[in-house]
Amino acid sequence: MIEADTSFSVEGLACVRGERTVFVDLRFTLESGGALLLLGPNGSGKSSLLRLLAGLLRPAAGTILWDGRPVAEDDEAHAARLAFVGHQDAVKPALTVAENLAFWAGLRDPAIAASTIAMALERFGLGRLADEPARILSAGQRRRLALARLLAGKAPLWLLDEPTAALDAGSVRTLESVIARHRAGGGMVVLSTHTDVELDGAQPLHLDQFIRRPAVAGAAPANNAGDGFRPADSGGPS
Repeated sequence: MIEADTSFSVEGLACVRGERTVFVDLRFTLESGGALLLLGPNGSGKSSLLRLLAGLLRPAAGTILWDGRPVAEDDEAHAARLAFVGHQDAVKPALTVAENLAFWAGLRDPAIAASTIAMALERFGLGRLADEPARILSAGQRRRLALARLLAGKAPLWLLDEPTAALDAGSVRTLESVIARHRAGGGMVVLSTHTDVELDGAQPLHLDQFIRRPAVAGAAPANNAGDGFRPADSGGPS
């Protein structure tokens, strides 16, 4: 469990990829046990935001905070508190299913117990495949193996980019249960998906509300016009 008063937030976040401004003035606050559901069309910046939150990209503007302190002050501490599952499953085909999970879990905890690995595999329906080479796995099984890393670690913050991709309905229900238990223990989740996922009380964050709008001739300048950014509106969660 994590402390009940822990918070994860962003203030005035902006993302620029190449020469394109993806979003600006994005902000939210997530408390212990909370979930944030990222919504918006393709290209609205859901994957980019998750990579920013994971420290894999640097924001063009704004601040990412853990308990009110910028995470950029200690990148290693921030990396240790999060688990990121992106589009790529990062499964090594030459290793067995159990060896794959042990490898990734061992990067976080070199003393990870074999029983923890076995528990995580069983939870995602991979126990019978533990000693099989990962190259035989289907797309759905590879995805479940990637998600099993969540249970093999103790990260309070889960960042999940389309975690339901290639999952059948039963596996989606398993993921929902795993997320619910994580939140019940004080954990936090930020998730993007095109599939219906049951996340009780999750905050929706519509990224298309934070796109950059071209200035209208003769219009009064926006409050942040001096930095060249104009958010779509202020209707996003805070």
